[in-house]
Amino acid sequence: KKKNKKTKYIKIAAIVGGVSLLAALGISLGLDVSRDSKIELITYREYEDLLKAGDIDTIQYNPDDRYMYISLHNDKTRKMTISERENYQSPLEECKKVYYPASADFTEDLLKQGVLVQKETDTISKMISDYGSLIFLLVLYLIMFRAINKLSPASAKTVNEAEAEEINVTFDDIIGHDEVKKDLKVLIKQMRSKNKNFQDLTHGILFEGSAGTGKTMLAKAVAKEAGFNFISVNSSSLIQMYVGLGAKRVREAFAKAREKAPCILFFDEIDAIGAKRGNQRSHAENDQTINALLAEMDGFTDRGDIFVIAATNRVADLDPALIRSGRFDRTITINPPSKWETRKELFDHYLKDTDKEKTINTENLAKQTVGFSGADIAAVCREANMIMYGRDGVKITQEDLEEAIDKIVFKGNRSTEEHSEAMEIVAYHEAGHAIMNMLCGKPIARISIMGMTSGVGGAVFQSDEDKVFHTKENLEQEVKILYAGRASEEIKFGSDNITDGASNDITKATELLINYITKFGFGEGLVDYSVLTSSSLSDNGITEKIEKLSADFYSKTVSKLRENYDKVEKLAKKLIEEKTLSEDEITEFLDI
Repeated sequence: KKKNKKTKYIKIAAIVGGVSLLAALGISLGLDVSRDSKIELITYREYEDLLKAGDIDTIQYNPDDRYMYISLHNDKTRKMTISERENYQSPLEECKKVYYPASADFTEDLLKQGVLVQKETDTISKMISDYGSLIFLLVLYLIMFRAINKLSPASAKTVNEAEAEEINVTFDDIIGHDEVKKDLKVLIKQMRSKNKNFQDLTHGILFEGSAGTGKTMLAKAVAKEAGFNFISVNSSSLIQMYVGLGAKRVREAFAKAREKAPCILFFDEIDAIGAKRGNQRSHAENDQTINALLAEMDGFTDRGDIFVIAATNRVADLDPALIRSGRFDRTITINPPSKWETRKELFDHYLKDTDKEKTINTENLAKQTVGFSGADIAAVCREANMIMYGRDGVKITQEDLEEAIDKIVFKGNRSTEEHSEAMEIVAYHEAGHAIMNMLCGKPIARISIMGMTSGVGGAVFQSDEDKVFHTKENLEQEVKILYAGRASEEIKFGSDNITDGASNDITKATELLINYITKFGFGEGLVDYSVLTSSSLSDNGITEKIEKLSADFYSKTVSKLRENYDKVEKLAKKLIEEKTLSEDEITEFLDI
């Protein structure tokens, strides 16, 4: 019944559009008839006089018509080429009509006089010529209508459904996220309880986390573990050019969930429809869609066994009304795996069905990939497979995987044909970072100066360190490590020959220093400057404090590195030879 109603609306829209175009065509025809009635009818004698005088520019005739139409010369047409005359539209006062003589040789005299003769053989061709643009618009309308029909709510597939038994993801299939799974199991226990009080349950769950961390898989696993059906909605497809269509689709999604209850209703990329109303990203369609979502979220008494989960990587952009109590009142952060053991397990999982060398050390790979999500690690394994094929290999090697990591980090391709001078600068820069890491007691997983087309030259991959808190000393060490690349360049090549290769390091160090003073209270006095206004920050001299602290840390970095520069020299020269060194190679080579 609903489908028939939608079809009815679509047909009405088609009729209205078609009638509008036909009306335009009719108006055009009417204007043409009106123009014809205003053209002066002259006698055949007058026509002959005009012809002899050479005043006739063009004659249009149709053997089946009563009249032929004459366009007279003017100052413009006498200077035109034939092609220009064919396309020229004469003013009404310069047009005449005369009875068509229907003689076999009447065109011969016209051609001798240089008159342009245009013969129209049938009415259809004349209509196509005169009204071709309107006919084209009519055809274009029909094509667009068919396309819109395919994208209409009746045919659009913005909602994907899955029965409980069709979901093949459980918590056991998800590597890592142990604390998250523990919390979700408590919710599932409540959901499955026969004595559950709906008012005591979490109304909606918001999964927050960067792309590729497993938010969708966790939502499916919740449905599977609870024995619920699962409906997934791609939120970005809800926003349409027609105001009100997105809101309608939200209501349809909840209606479908009620039909499938018990059901998990999952909104992916909810920031597409849940942006703060009234900001730059918001517009009328967005506001109506989010209002519909809020209305549905408020209707808990009518929802039955429907639980809503949403995912976003931009929680700060969400409308506050969405995340207040009674809606998405619980936010669970889904982070990339923090422990190297979890990343090792992910590497083992994605490499288990591949042809690989037995010497691959996934523990070493895991320690190199701090901050990588599960999707990133999967991408590394796929890229390593492509690298293997590119070198005509038969098995994936440790070098393939490390090259793949480099490509993911730098988002580029290896470029081994580096200029020797540039390679030397990169080697001393990265050696400075590496030695400062070691002086601060931070182990290194790998160091590479294999240049990347989109990178600055190389990288030092730190081994993973699981920390709950960062001390003042930790932050100071991080800043010094970031400054060590520039410091090494200055010591080796002089202050006038430093490069811009440290620009990214300086940006990161500045961010740490800002937090050091304004947020963490490591400066003079326990003040959180982040709550102050910009004018207050200026009054408190934050910029001067950061600059002073930066100069102090950089000076200490240069001094510390200068004392140990023999190690930097030794490591840099080895890097120029080997390009890449592992943790064991660095330790053995430097005898640390």
